[in-house]
Amino acid sequence: MTRPRPAAGGGRQLGVGPERLGRWLDGVATRHGAFTAVEPADDGLTITCADTTTVVLRAPFGWTPEAPLLGSFTAAAGRPRRAAVLLVRRGRWAVGVFDGDQLVVSKVDARQVQGRTAAGGWSQQRFARRRGHQTDAVVDHAVETAARVALPHADGLAALFTGGDRGLTDEVLADPRLRPLAALRRDPALDVGEPTKAVLLETPKQFRAVQVLIREPE
Repeated sequence: MTRPRPAAGGGRQLGVGPERLGRWLDGVATRHGAFTAVEPADDGLTITCADTTTVVLRAPFGWTPEAPLLGSFTAAAGRPRRAAVLLVRRGRWAVGVFDGDQLVVSKVDARQVQGRTAAGGWSQQRFARRRGHQTDAVVDHAVETAARVALPHADGLAALFTGGDRGLTDEVLADPRLRPLAALRRDPALDVGEPTKAVLLETPKQFRAVQVLIREPE
């Protein structure tokens, strides 16, 4: 389960692992009363409780409503899917392909990007150009890594999840070669630190989670 955080418009958001979803919903019913309505919503369900609490569930890979709604949603959320992950920050990037929570193939790499300098004038301009070239090189190398690691699996992917620096990941996915991957991109962005192998291995806890928006009565 991911840490709850305030939601725009009120309430709180969190992620619930598909294996825990049934027990978590039982807890909601215990605290807020029986479910009085279960209705399809975008990629998920809206549940209304006896005390008027609403719970919106969003499936990580999308979902087609089938009866019974709650049972079919829970089953779909827990079904193993193949997904790709792209993490990019200045100086470091990681690409992986997962079957469920199992890593199939990956590549993590780094390239030095010069830190900030206090110098001004011509030296500052030279530094800015050099840092810009180094950042461009990171994007280029991340594109090459994604093309080698994830692109061969594109036909079998259910989604692509990204994290790190949003601007840099956008630049990577703007490369025409990665168009099949970019078309599979899903939000929300993964909340990650530096793209290391350890961080990459932890990403299924986020991208496989059912996104929850819960709003309780005043």
